[in-house]
Amino acid sequence: MIRNLLLLSICTLSLVSGYGQNTYLSTNDETNHLLKRLETRSGFFSDDLFLSNKGISGKDAYNFLSQFRGSGYYANETSVDDYNIFKALSENGEWALPGGDGAALSKYALGPFYRRQPDMVYLNKHNFFWVLNPVLGFQITAQQKPTEEVLWQATEGLKTRGRVGQWLGFSLALTNNNSQPTAYLQRRIDQWQAFPGAGNYRKTANGYQYWQFEGNLDVSLIKDHISLDVGYGKHFIGDGIRSLFLSDYAGSAFYVGINTKIWKLNYQNLYLRLNGQDFSGDAPTHGYKYATIHYLSANIRPWLNIGLFESVTFSRNGGYELSYMNPVIFYRAVERALGSPDKVAIGLNAKAIVAKRFNFYGQFLVNEFNTKEFFGQNGYWSNKWGMQAGLNYFDAFTVSNLDIQAEVNMVRPYTYSHYDNHYAVPMENFSTWNQPLAHPLGAGFQELIGNICYQPLPKLTVNAGVMVYRQGVDSGAANFGNNIFKDYRTRNSDFGVKMINGPEAKCLMLRLNADYELKPNLYVFVGGTYRKYEVENNILPEENDLYFTAGFRLNLTRATQNWF
Repeated sequence: MIRNLLLLSICTLSLVSGYGQNTYLSTNDETNHLLKRLETRSGFFSDDLFLSNKGISGKDAYNFLSQFRGSGYYANETSVDDYNIFKALSENGEWALPGGDGAALSKYALGPFYRRQPDMVYLNKHNFFWVLNPVLGFQITAQQKPTEEVLWQATEGLKTRGRVGQWLGFSLALTNNNSQPTAYLQRRIDQWQAFPGAGNYRKTANGYQYWQFEGNLDVSLIKDHISLDVGYGKHFIGDGIRSLFLSDYAGSAFYVGINTKIWKLNYQNLYLRLNGQDFSGDAPTHGYKYATIHYLSANIRPWLNIGLFESVTFSRNGGYELSYMNPVIFYRAVERALGSPDKVAIGLNAKAIVAKRFNFYGQFLVNEFNTKEFFGQNGYWSNKWGMQAGLNYFDAFTVSNLDIQAEVNMVRPYTYSHYDNHYAVPMENFSTWNQPLAHPLGAGFQELIGNICYQPLPKLTVNAGVMVYRQGVDSGAANFGNNIFKDYRTRNSDFGVKMINGPEAKCLMLRLNADYELKPNLYVFVGGTYRKYEVENNILPEENDLYFTAGFRLNLTRATQNWF
C-alpha cells in the first residue's frame, strides 16, 4: 500500500510541475493505418511518430500530417489520401496554429451542436480546449451456421478530450455494451470465462453486458522530449496485425507511462497493474499482479528502425516492487539480484521501408533460451520464443489506395506461462482479465494472417481478410504448453516439445466487410465471416460458423476483437 501511494504521489507532483500536454489516438484508431501508409510512401521513418508505440500522440500525428500535406513527399497523393488527411487533421484540430488546418466548419450544424466537424461540442478559446461526442453503435448478425439465428449488439456512450492551459491534457471514453455473441465467440467466452477486449462482464437474459472505460491525464515534463501519462487503457507495441510483445486484445489496465523522445530515439516506460486469472474451480486469488515494460525505438537509418523490448511480470503481497521502477535498469540482472521468480522477456523489433511501397517488419521474443539444448535439436521445453515476419504493400500493383498486409506468427509452447508463486495459481503469466496480453492464441501455434484494404472512394472502404493457424490442444489434464494459464511445472515432458505440441487443431477464417461514411464519423457497414475449426482424430467436435452482419457506428472504430 505504501509503495502504491508513493507511486501515485510521484505522478501527482509531476503533473503539477509539468508544462505542456497531449492526447493520444486509440490503439485501433483508423488514423494509425493512414500514418503508416503515408510514412512508407514518403520513403523514410519520421523522427516524431515512432509508430511501433501505440497509442500515438495526437499532436505528433497532427504535425506529421500537416507537414505532409502538399509537401511533395508523395507525388501520387490521391483524392482519397487528401480526404483522409483532412479528416484526421479535423479530428485533432486543437494542435493547429492560427490560420492552420483546424477543425473545419460543419455543414451539419444543429444549433450549438456540430458547429465544427466532426465534434458535437467544440470549444477552443482562452487557452481552453474541449470536445464532447456521443458514441453509438448497433449491429444485426444473421448467423447461418451452426444454427440459424438473428443476433444483435448495441453500444452507447460518450467520449471527450481536452486541455487546460499549457499544463494538463485529458481524455475519457465510456461505453455501455450489450451483446449477443456468435456461436464461436460464445464458445471462447465459455472456455476462457472472459469477454474478448473487456474486463468485468455479466451474463444477462439476452446475452452479455459490459462497460468499457479508457481515460488518461498527460503532461510534458520537458516540452517535446519527456512526457508523463497516467490512465486506464490499452497499449500496443509492434507494427503488425498481431504483437508478440504487448497487444490491445485483453481488457484495459491502470498504467503509468513515461515517454522520452530525443534525436532519433524514442524510449517508453510502462508500469501496469493487471488482474490475475480467475477461473471457476481455481483457488481464489487476492490483490493484483504488475508488469513493467521498456521499449527503445531507434531510427538507425532513414529507412530502417530497430526496437529493443523487455518486460517483467510479477506479484507482491505488498504491492509494486520498487526495484522495478528504475526506468533504465535491465530486469534480468535485477531479478537475479532479488532472487525472485518473476516472469521476464526480452525482444527485438525491426522494420524497413523499401521502394516507398513496401514496409517489412518483424519481431523476435525470447522468454527463456538454452543455447546448448536449442542447437541439440531435441525439443527442450525451456526454449521459449516467438517470431513474427510481415509485409505491408501500399498502392499494390499500382492500384491507388489498395493496401495489402500479410504476416506469419509462431510461438513456442510454454512461452507466456509461468508457475504459481505466492498463490495457488500461476499469477505471473503474461495475461490480464483471463486474456493474453500478447497474441490472442497464447502459445504453441503457427499462424498466417492477411488483410486487404481498398478505398476506391473517399467515403467507401472495403476490407478482406484471411487467417489460417495450426495449434496444439491441451486435452484433458495434459499440459502441452498451449494454455498460458497452466503451471508449466505440470508439463508433459522436458524434451521432444514441438512447435505444434499435442493433438493438432487447424482453423481457417475468412472475412469481408464494407464501410460507407454517411456523415463525419457516422458509418454504415455490411460484412460476412466464415470460420472452420477441426482437431485431429476428432478429439473435439468440428466447428463451422457462417454469419453476416450489418449496422451503423458513430465515433466507433471498426470492430477487431473477433479476429482470432
